[in-house]
Amino acid sequence: MNNNFKKACLYLIVFFLGCLAMYGVVYYFPATVTENVTKLEKDVTVTDEGIADAVEKIYDAVVIVTTYEDNTAVASGTGFIYTKSNDTYYLLTNYHVIADGNKVNVTFTDKKIVETKIVGSNQYADIAVLSFESKDDYAIASIGKSTDLRVGDTSFAVGAPLDNAYSWTVTRGIISGKDRMVEVALSNSNSADYVMEAIQTDTAINAGNSGGPLCNANGEVVGITSLKLVSSGVEGMGFAIPIEKALKTAEDIISGKINETPYLGINMLNLASAYYYPQFNDNIRKGNLTSGVAITKVEEDSPADKAGLKAGDIITKIDDTDTNNIAYLRYALYNYEIGDTIKITFYRNGEAKTTNVKLKTNLATS
Repeated sequence: MNNNFKKACLYLIVFFLGCLAMYGVVYYFPATVTENVTKLEKDVTVTDEGIADAVEKIYDAVVIVTTYEDNTAVASGTGFIYTKSNDTYYLLTNYHVIADGNKVNVTFTDKKIVETKIVGSNQYADIAVLSFESKDDYAIASIGKSTDLRVGDTSFAVGAPLDNAYSWTVTRGIISGKDRMVEVALSNSNSADYVMEAIQTDTAINAGNSGGPLCNANGEVVGITSLKLVSSGVEGMGFAIPIEKALKTAEDIISGKINETPYLGINMLNLASAYYYPQFNDNIRKGNLTSGVAITKVEEDSPADKAGLKAGDIITKIDDTDTNNIAYLRYALYNYEIGDTIKITFYRNGEAKTTNVKLKTNLATS
């Protein structure tokens, strides 16, 4: 017992001597301890390379687009070279970037300015194709697949937000959603004229980004950003046209098919507006309708006329697609080709009916 007591006392003495020694070191040599701790903090670094390699892959293929009307600049945006045929380079941008002018110049990252030819455009797809001839080598964007995107994937945009002082700005985000149906007003009206299928992203998209590339983490273009698809009252929601749809439109533009848009040959009203016209009241009430497109006039000898549609009818579907308003009707209609036959569901005197319409080229605006 005495031996155990002696051992315990020895351990306590050693412990207190150790504490006393540590106190003496801290008290008499504080700079040494501080220096060691500081050095340890400086040696700890975090490296995040980000997406710099992916940005470099697309960067030089991106151009600043300036649109002129009689040598006066009227609009600017972004574009990119997407393909080359022999000595002809082809670029993509938005329709609304070049719509108000008759001459378009593009500026490259080395500040070289090239005048382009406007090959053609599609207002409803918001796509325009430009071209120029050169034997020089220019960077060409790598094209990816929007269909391979997953929600949460990294995305980034390159463009000229606000004005040319911020040219080739890179913004980064994620894919927030796919297959979004976004209503678009083609003019300054309060109602939508068309519906576009779009990719949703929280990548910052501002005025001047229009027509630029939305890329995946590999630096491949998966969409074309469009300010037309951005609501001024919404934060953190940007939209882009899927690259597959843009390339299909570009192919049609280059081949000359883009001028052949299917039409019905009718004048239309959204159902919300049709409530104010007596000729539609009974049809709406008896059919218990809450959405659709009301026909105010049918052009003689048009596809709609030949199919038996009449003023006063209310269209609710094209094939299996609901036509909730004029924007959705146009979206459904323009997914078909000239010569296709579509089934239209409509209401007359409150009763649902169907008719088949064989589509012709756009001899009228609707």
